Amino acid sequence: MRASSRTSSPDARGSGIPRLLWIPAGIALAFLVLPLVALVAQVPWGQFGQVVVSSGVGQALALSLGAGAAATGLSIVFGVPLAWVLARSVEWNRPVRRLLRAFVTVPLVLPPVVGGIALVLLLGRTGLIGTFLRTWFGIQIPFTTPAVIISETFVAMPFLVLSVEGALRGADRRLEDAAETLGASRWMIFRRITLPLIAPGVAAGAVLSFARALGEFGATITFAGNFPGVTRTMPIAAYLALETDPGSAYVIAVILLVVAIGVLFALRDRWVGGLTS
Repeated sequence: MRASSRTSSPDARGSGIPRLLWIPAGIALAFLVLPLVALVAQVPWGQFGQVVVSSGVGQALALSLGAGAAATGLSIVFGVPLAWVLARSVEWNRPVRRLLRAFVTVPLVLPPVVGGIALVLLLGRTGLIGTFLRTWFGIQIPFTTPAVIISETFVAMPFLVLSVEGALRGADRRLEDAAETLGASRWMIFRRITLPLIAPGVAAGAVLSFARALGEFGATITFAGNFPGVTRTMPIAAYLALETDPGSAYVIAVILLVVAIGVLFALRDRWVGGLTS
């Protein structure tokens, strides 16, 4: 009895890790942590407050937060229905579902600059849709604040879609079936039963989408450009400052690091279940 209890304890299972694995694990951890330590160590803390209250950084931070929130909202509005389609509507047709999921996943692995070029070719002055927007309505999207939001939504929405799709697959279908047998409409079932069940997945996807949107650089600078107060976000400001004022770039980078840590704190264990379900 004692032997079995020892082998089944968490400590016993943890001690079963081969010692040789600790070496590459330690190297991997150092590889991930030491760059952040170097960043924090090199920040000129004496001018931190001066950089933070400067007009350029303030405008970039406000634009990043506002555009990130807008991109997250768009991801929720359009991503949740798309996740529903992936998880339920095409579950009978695996090839179609795999194709749709591939399209959703492409922005995750696509170089952001390529995504920006694709947006230019779609919504630019001579793009597939941009031509009609300019000719018929006089609307030009590139190099505007809406272009920032569109760029960030393009790269952030897949995080929410995949998170919500996983939550939908892990949800208990018996509750939905029971409500349907009682005469509830599909919209009522979705609103009253399904959404509460997948709320952790939606929250996790929204937090990840916001974090991804906040850190977007390549697609934004390609499609939206770099205009102070209009399209210059925090990542772009950090990149430009690195060439002329490295100290300011370090401060901006630390601000983004603090925001990222805050996102991780918000995405603690009670939300992670939405990603892994």
